[in-house]
Amino acid sequence: MKKKLLIGGGAVATAAIAAAVAFAAPGQMSKADANGDGSLSKAEVTAMANTHFTKMDVNADGQINAVDREAKHKAKFGEIDTDKNGSISETEFTAAHAARMAERGERGEGKMRGHHEGRGHHGEGKGHRGGGGMKMLKMADANGDKTITKAEMTAAVDAHFAKADTNKDGQISSAEHDAMRSAMRERMKAPATN
Repeated sequence: MKKKLLIGGGAVATAAIAAAVAFAAPGQMSKADANGDGSLSKAEVTAMANTHFTKMDVNADGQINAVDREAKHKAKFGEIDTDKNGSISETEFTAAHAARMAERGERGEGKMRGHHEGRGHHGEGKGHRGGGGMKMLKMADANGDKTITKAEMTAAVDAHFAKADTNKDGQISSAEHDAMRSAMRERMKAPATN
């Protein structure tokens, strides 16, 4: 039996926007903490966001948009379509899922409860699914054109850093990081307003 693979356009966009505020994600603080001092400087956060932006900007045109999302979708489809027949069988889909779970487990990211916390997940109701990604997209896409430029990403990072750095010492401590994540989870749970 053949099954269609649905890779939502929002998934790649969400990953890109999440990169702009990556220091808010579980486990990301230690990845961004280049000097290992237990806090994040603006330079460390900006460096991590720039790395993610470059990775998501598939065509290297300085912006993340539908062209990049489509390229990522095609690449992901090509990875899963192992027999290269242009469709994904249930066997290919299951194998790809198992490989993803194994990779997450090896990286210590296999805890699904924490992985989906605050993001809207299957079973939470139609109004919640994917809502967090759209909110993150709107936060970074300042002019609403569904394209994230490097300048917009930088502005989003700067704004989030300033909000997280509650004592204004130029560093995000572990406590500030945790408080920011908690506040972000609450915002993501709130119903979307148009």
